[in-house]
Amino acid sequence: MQSPLIRTALPPTVSLDSGEGQLPRLTVNNAQARAQIYLHGAHVTAWQPAGHEPVLWMSQASMWDAAKPIRGGVPICFPWFGPHATDTSAPGHGFARLRDWTLTEARDDGHGATELAFQLTTPAAPPAAWPHAFDATYRVSVGASLGLALEIRNTGADAFTFEEALHTYFAVRDVRGIDIRGLEGVDYLDKVGAATRRTQGREPIRITGETDRIYLDTRGACAIHDPAAGRRIVVGKSGSDATVVWNPWVAKAKAMPDFGDDEWPGMVCVETCNVNVHRVTLAAGARHTLTATIDAAAA
Repeated sequence: MQSPLIRTALPPTVSLDSGEGQLPRLTVNNAQARAQIYLHGAHVTAWQPAGHEPVLWMSQASMWDAAKPIRGGVPICFPWFGPHATDTSAPGHGFARLRDWTLTEARDDGHGATELAFQLTTPAAPPAAWPHAFDATYRVSVGASLGLALEIRNTGADAFTFEEALHTYFAVRDVRGIDIRGLEGVDYLDKVGAATRRTQGREPIRITGETDRIYLDTRGACAIHDPAAGRRIVVGKSGSDATVVWNPWVAKAKAMPDFGDDEWPGMVCVETCNVNVHRVTLAAGARHTLTATIDAAAA
């Protein structure tokens, strides 16, 4: 398979084929891990370190359509998060997850991991909802850890403000039996409760109903403890001041056409982001990098 979106030679650990919906897909298979990344949205849909079950969750109802986002894995939300502030016709979570990205680099790092770089630039006809010149580079490192780094560069003459998120879906045995640690005592906006500001208590987060929270001023690592699976997933980050925790629960799952009605117990999103009060303003010529590092270990 050939693709004009591939602008670099592929090392032996990386192969290109037609994935679900005939969308171009890269498969990375090295001694440390296996992963899949679609060029549609530069979307990481699978990462499985050696000796572990898959770490990322994918919906079986995902539409795999070039005009729609992929449901699960790691969608890139940019340049806004959720609905656009003023344009109801603009796609939710921005346009980055709907665009094809170009693969510009692919190499083995000499230590067992495989590194890929994807690029997205201002479209020829910038959308009215966000008419700014930019260059985005997304670096993915597939190894014993999954490294994700999203760099946004302002290539225009004026400053702009944006939101961004690595909307990561994690596979869990049963979301009702997990806890999430690292956000104790942190203020959050409860989007299920009309964006009411609340404070997480001293206890870890436990999912007992629909959950959609923006944790504020968060810069440390979070850990998902999944006793039934016997593992712990740790999400470290930098360049990020907010963390979103999300599970749709019963009614919301049924309302989404690309999310199976009974799939919600098997996933939780812990998202590395800069959204809401933590959106980023970037001066002309400046750049900003958001990183997430994901590790899986026995509990």
